[in-house]
Amino acid sequence: MAATNVIRQLVSKALYFKRLTPEIENEINTELSRLGYISDTDYEALELLMEEMDAGRVQLVPSP
Repeated sequence: MAATNVIRQLVSKALYFKRLTPEIENEINTELSRLGYISDTDYEALELLMEEMDAGRVQLVPSP
């Protein structure tokens, strides 16, 4: 994955499967930590994910 769209691709994956798994969440957190900042487009993608979760269209999957 290109470094510039990793977060957006992970958000797209969560939206597609309608599930935020611990693995996807960890990958997002790792990428945010690695970058040390969040771009406007990544912020918008994460904001969309949160809106979808708040609306109940994306479920948070607990760790096994």
